[in-house]
Amino acid sequence: MMAGTGTAHMRSGQDRVLVVDDLVVEFPAGRGQKVHAVSGVSFDLLDGETLGILGESGCGKSSAGRAVMQLPSPKSGSVRLDGTELTGLTPRTLRTRRKKMQMILQDPVSSLNPRRRVRDLVAEGLSIWGTRPSREQVESVLSSVGLDPAVVWDRRPHELSGGQCQRICIARALMLDPRVLICDEPVSSLDVSVQAQILNLLEETKSRYDLSMIFIAHDLAVVKNISDRIMVMYLGKVCEVTPSARLAGSALHPYTRLLLASVPEADPATDDQAADGRAAGSRSPGGLAEPGEKSVELPSPLNPPSGCRFRTRCPLATDRCAAEEPLLREVGDGHYLACHNMGN
Repeated sequence: MMAGTGTAHMRSGQDRVLVVDDLVVEFPAGRGQKVHAVSGVSFDLLDGETLGILGESGCGKSSAGRAVMQLPSPKSGSVRLDGTELTGLTPRTLRTRRKKMQMILQDPVSSLNPRRRVRDLVAEGLSIWGTRPSREQVESVLSSVGLDPAVVWDRRPHELSGGQCQRICIARALMLDPRVLICDEPVSSLDVSVQAQILNLLEETKSRYDLSMIFIAHDLAVVKNISDRIMVMYLGKVCEVTPSARLAGSALHPYTRLLLASVPEADPATDDQAADGRAAGSRSPGGLAEPGEKSVELPSPLNPPSGCRFRTRCPLATDRCAAEEPLLREVGDGHYLACHNMGN
């Protein structure tokens, strides 16, 4: 394969709804320090596509999603929606353009005003723009997300379940007729049985409303099932990009393999003693050390490692990994990897 660059996975000549190039997000942390949340991340989103952004807590995936929304604006980089550059726009112009991107947050209950009724929560977006939606419009969008308008119309968030509140959040976003829906851990706070319902609803909504979607999560199984393409992030950097169907069988980056290995598997044929042994020796994204070995100290986004940011936890790390940052290069059809020691 030809050696690529850090943007080798970016596509051209296709119907791209969103193009994010060299995004940098940093936060002040006191005493002259700063958190390097997102460091030069690039990705694009095709019309009708779902891009999954996968990684453990603290990898920068949520910061990247919020920076796309300009909440807050990134330190540097480019965000283009339907060809329009969003960074650097005046606040008034940005508000107009940003209507076409809506965000679904992790905690649906706390993201809704507890004093407002469902009918007002769903209508709020259009009302802010001076257009009061009709009752029929609100009832229609409530029905489209699987809620009975007659039941929830006058209720407040505390009178609804977490799943119902997340459906309200989705309905509220749909009222503005968005092009892109950014879902930031939208099911992580919900019961497992409700998670499947919300994921199915998002799939149906995407098709019905002709949406493109960014789905941010740390749960590999969830991301794999809903996404067309998956971007794996670690400590503010992209380490692998692959079609979701190939993730389990073709993952190459040591970090992606670690995520795959950390997914628990039920084995009812095994007795309790063996199960306890597996739990003691299982690996999690906390480190790669074998049982009995010295634990691996996790790096900090305040002072990320030089070169490859995963090298302090990687069993394949060499001197080159400390001296030279690996750039994304193509290692297969639609498969891109940032690693010096794999995929050659």
